[in-house]
Amino acid sequence: MDHLETLCARAWPALAEVPLGNWLMRAAAGFTGRANSTLTCGDPGVPVPDALDAVQRFAREHGIKPTAHVVNGSPAEAAVEAAGWRVDLDHPGGAESLVMTGPLEKFAQGVAESRDLPGWWELTAGSEISAAQRHVLGSGGDVCFASLTDEHTVTAAVRGAVVEDVLHVARLAVRPSHRRQGLARGLMGELAGWGLEQGATTCVLQVAEHNEPAIRLYEDLGCTEHHRYRYWIPAVS
Repeated sequence: MDHLETLCARAWPALAEVPLGNWLMRAAAGFTGRANSTLTCGDPGVPVPDALDAVQRFAREHGIKPTAHVVNGSPAEAAVEAAGWRVDLDHPGGAESLVMTGPLEKFAQGVAESRDLPGWWELTAGSEISAAQRHVLGSGGDVCFASLTDEHTVTAAVRGAVVEDVLHVARLAVRPSHRRQGLARGLMGELAGWGLEQGATTCVLQVAEHNEPAIRLYEDLGCTEHHRYRYWIPAVS
């Protein structure tokens, strides 16, 4: 789990990244929980309460909420809870996420062309694109901005990044007016084909547990749950 989480972090780089032993403190002006939390895989090199104090100082310095990205059932989970932290049940992306993996060759169909179009950013990141969004989405291994268009309008989009032999999939989005037409499935097939060309064999993606339609899609593509993680915050702010 630690290695896979590390690959995901490399594929989704924050603006500021500071190692804390084997932990990684991250900040990106509030853009996504993953890029604004401390990945708690491995040994922080100091007692966990001291490590969490450092996490809080880092968060204050970067103007973000102190947050720990903790794999369910990991050694860090009990230690973080014992230090007085709690699961962030109000996290905008959901309190708990699944990490799913699957073989690319099982659903690859075609090869996506990377299109860094204004419509791609509008659909996946919002109309106002910040430096933090541009950095997180545009960095991290070999990156592909895959999209489908209808009369010059981006109707579906997804971001892929290859790190080692893994394709990290993120920001899959379909315009409401074009849903239930198989666009997401087709786009994922093209992205998988692109990933194979870059030397990847496996895909990994993170999806909130409440996003049942997305989970069903990924399961249909041959992906299965690898593990889960949650965001933890200080019980007393």
